[in-house]
Amino acid sequence: MRFIKSAAILAGATVTALALTSCSGASDDAIDPEADITEQSLTVSIWADYYPETLAADFEAATGVPVTIVNHATNEEVVAKLTASADSGIDVAFVSGQYAQALNEAGLLQELDKSLIPNEKNLYPEALELAYDEGNTYSEPYAWGTTGLCYRPDLTGFAPTSWNDLLNPVPELEGKTTMLSTERWMALPALKMLGESVNSDDPAVLEQVKGQLEKTKDTLLAFDDTTFYSKLVSGEAAMVEAWDGWCNYAIAEDPTVQFVLPEEGSDLWVDTMTVLKSSKNKEAAMAFVNYILEADVQSYVASTILYAVPNQAAVESLDPALVEQFPNLAVDPATLLEQETVVDVGEFSTEYTRLATEIMAG
Repeated sequence: MRFIKSAAILAGATVTALALTSCSGASDDAIDPEADITEQSLTVSIWADYYPETLAADFEAATGVPVTIVNHATNEEVVAKLTASADSGIDVAFVSGQYAQALNEAGLLQELDKSLIPNEKNLYPEALELAYDEGNTYSEPYAWGTTGLCYRPDLTGFAPTSWNDLLNPVPELEGKTTMLSTERWMALPALKMLGESVNSDDPAVLEQVKGQLEKTKDTLLAFDDTTFYSKLVSGEAAMVEAWDGWCNYAIAEDPTVQFVLPEEGSDLWVDTMTVLKSSKNKEAAMAFVNYILEADVQSYVASTILYAVPNQAAVESLDPALVEQFPNLAVDPATLLEQETVVDVGEFSTEYTRLATEIMAG
């Protein structure tokens, strides 16, 4: 099994100051359920290493539709491409939930034709109740998870339970912890420790967060979004703020590594599949989304990328030995739904950008 080490999991990142310009696209919005999709082709944009290598070939073999997969490193990168012209040439874009929300509000996404996506039935009921798109009108979830503390008990000497363990570490852990630098995720630990929403748009709250982060920064080994798990495995770090799936990469190399959801709570992030309104191949695009939601396909996805999927049928078919090794793969949806779904905070996103910039530069 090949483990992801790229910036793909920045999929969970926040919507920053993006100049989303509404454009209806070059094609008709109408969908023809009787269309011959074998006469169509698809271009799909997704994070590198965030899908099985055989995905395009497998889909073409199953449907007769050729697929070209292009990779983006971040949500910002693909959104910039989608908004640069009336037709980006992309049919299906994988973006995080809050980005899908912003793209839809800009008029760029096609409403999904559920008659062409019968495999939606495989999803957990909770996966149709997500705040950024209740009812999955313009997006379907691909993967989901939360953020917590990934740590080595042999190096911490205790089992952390609170965001305070990271923000105000014991002296023995100073210089042995890392935090995420992605804007909303940099702010998350302090927001939750303060009892505030991960979607806060209160300037006064963000000032409190800034004060805490300025204090915490002096205790950190680094702000790190990509190599934190390697630092944990090597022993350079003892405890890191981590997305649950990415913590699995550390567990794969060192089974003693643990993941904990802090008692103050955390976030629920979702990576989604969307169909562009500008697509000239909407029927094939719907078929692609439906294919991904097949139980065996999403089970293969989960076992490949080591991130939880919101597909009940897929989770129930996972190899028990894999779930025993990586318990996060079978996280209880109710536990995830207890966390706050990350949503677009509109123009206030620039304040999170400013906060992160000032903390990193200070």
